[in-house]
Amino acid sequence: MSTPAHCVFCFETLSANLEHRKPLRLEQIEELWQQYTDEPNDDETETNGHVSQNNNLNRTSSLGPSPMFITWNTISSSGNKRLRGCIGTFAEQEVEHGLKTYALVSALEDHRFRPITARELPSLECKVTLLTDFEDAPDKMAWEIGTHGIRISFTHKGKRYGSTYLPDVAVEQGWTKEEALISLMHKAGWSGRDEDWDKIELHVIRYQGHALGVSYHQYKDFKDWIAENHGKA
Repeated sequence: MSTPAHCVFCFETLSANLEHRKPLRLEQIEELWQQYTDEPNDDETETNGHVSQNNNLNRTSSLGPSPMFITWNTISSSGNKRLRGCIGTFAEQEVEHGLKTYALVSALEDHRFRPITARELPSLECKVTLLTDFEDAPDKMAWEIGTHGIRISFTHKGKRYGSTYLPDVAVEQGWTKEEALISLMHKAGWSGRDEDWDKIELHVIRYQGHALGVSYHQYKDFKDWIAENHGKA
């Protein structure tokens, strides 16, 4: 499963790219993050940006290659989130290579958005989803909102379509299964009427994956701690 260190590493990768410097490696981030979160806090859950999690989950040494998606959200002053970029792959990736690659691709090459700039960093949240448990759904409705992501494919008028929603999308949007499927068909490029969606034969693959997010301010607090305690940032 994804860890806070994965999200921090994505921030470090993007920040370093925009600042034209060499980023810290994932192994360095994980080691320093464990020290950072091991420091005593007044609050067990979060204090001064520390994300307190079981530190055994902050290491990737036990993780094999995994499909993954990286999501960037903009967080407004009122706390509202807006998608700023999301790209990933269903091909298994070595974790550090995949995070580094798709942190940049999702931030800079998502064709739906202009590339993220350095001035936007303070308003961002990064979410990492490592994907597991892929299986063909026996029916297009045989998946659970909040548990499964779905990947659909279908053919209409001789043209093939396909797209995916991660497990948290339907929950965040407040969709029913039908609404999620119709939206996903349109995302894939289908231009039919909503009421005709059920006339099309869909192939649905369901999968699982827990998304975990870290804000820029949490990343910045961590980097400030590194500078103060280790003389580098």
